[in-house]
Amino acid sequence: MGNSSKMEAGTFRHEHWSSRLGFILAATGSAVGLGNIWKFPYVTGENGGGAFVLVYLACIALVGLPIMMAEVLIGRRGQRSPIHSMRLVAGQEGAWSGWQIVGWFGVVAGFIILSFYSVIAGWSLAYIFEAASGAFVAADAKTIGAIFGGLLDSPGRLLFWHTVFISMTVFVVAGGVRAGLERAVSILMPTFFLLMLALVGYAAIATDTFGQGVAFLFSPDFSKLSGETVLVAMGQAFFSLSLGMGVMLAYGSYLPQSVSIGRSVFAICVADTSVALIAGLAIFPLVFTYGLEPGAGPGLVFQTLPLALGHLGGGVFFGTLFFVLLVVAGWTSSISILEPTVQWVEERFGIRRVTTAVLAGVAAWLLGLLTVFSFNLWSEFKIWDKTLFELLDYLTSNIMLPLGGLLFALFAGWIMAKSSTRQELGADCRGKDSRSFILWRFLVRYVSPVGIGLVMLHSLGLITLTG
Repeated sequence: MGNSSKMEAGTFRHEHWSSRLGFILAATGSAVGLGNIWKFPYVTGENGGGAFVLVYLACIALVGLPIMMAEVLIGRRGQRSPIHSMRLVAGQEGAWSGWQIVGWFGVVAGFIILSFYSVIAGWSLAYIFEAASGAFVAADAKTIGAIFGGLLDSPGRLLFWHTVFISMTVFVVAGGVRAGLERAVSILMPTFFLLMLALVGYAAIATDTFGQGVAFLFSPDFSKLSGETVLVAMGQAFFSLSLGMGVMLAYGSYLPQSVSIGRSVFAICVADTSVALIAGLAIFPLVFTYGLEPGAGPGLVFQTLPLALGHLGGGVFFGTLFFVLLVVAGWTSSISILEPTVQWVEERFGIRRVTTAVLAGVAAWLLGLLTVFSFNLWSEFKIWDKTLFELLDYLTSNIMLPLGGLLFALFAGWIMAKSSTRQELGADCRGKDSRSFILWRFLVRYVSPVGIGLVMLHSLGLITLTG
């Protein structure tokens, strides 16, 4: 990558993905994270199983896919970081240059998220060694709870694993697009899918409740559906695809013009959704085997699952495998979250990528101390009745990301000229491509913004639906 700071003069040149597959693997790695393996199963459990899955799939199609396409096409149009791309494309369209604020929103939100995401991913690193040591074998709920509580109560241990995970992230991003991001995901993503399939195979062989898990995921009970369930599904669909952070915009800036955005994004959404469903197939049979609660909340992965795995044959090996899987998922997401910040600093100041990645990583590490200490030393310190971690999570998840996604959709759907978006999406004036373009434009202009708006109002407590 070039190091010129003269972005305005057009002397700055981005690398490009070497292939469409490289882009799909990288973007899928970004979308597939702890949310698919950690959050999706328990959210599904809390909302009745199969009926929730159907609503979730509809939300991916109607909200997630159109907005991801919007982010990618803006990025490819601008060929810059989210901040610079928003300003440059706005200028090309004769729009207000202040649209770059949307890029800032995404980059800052992603940076904040990385600071606490690294700490949570650090739990998975720690649990690899707990599982490998046999700490969960034949352990009861009290023992498992004490292991988790002991980790959170130790600022030193949390700080150590937070440091290790941030270092792993910086190492990949410092390598650049092809040598760093693309090379890493070309290894990590196939490994990830193999590990996932191995865990599903284990659940099918080692338990007698695999059929029950399949039925729970795929047999809809529509009596469990409510307005609240629909909004939860829409929120999960939005956040599981890494939307609103400018990640897809940054990745889109590296996408060659010859690659179809629509087909690539469709493949990414299918892969992301498949991972979430496969995670459910691996997790629910283990939960049902011991009569545990599938809607156990965030503790499902770090307390409920270790309890189940500890009582099954081969639990040490497959328990270790499961937490390796979590780390890989978190790693591929974290490198994508750091990329927009590194990309902007590199463009703006002309600093070498390695130096930029280290500086950004150190800054995220420092901000992550707020999360580390919010579980122990500062656990009593609260703002708006929230710990510092809860506050950062709330601000990014409920305000910054949905607002960023909403504005990206409005920009692509209403500010950019129809001809500009048609050119980026490669749709001609007739045939199937044209119909697909018309559908995308309708969704991104009307359906997706309304969906995100409802999620925002719901998450802020401004609307509650019970019917």
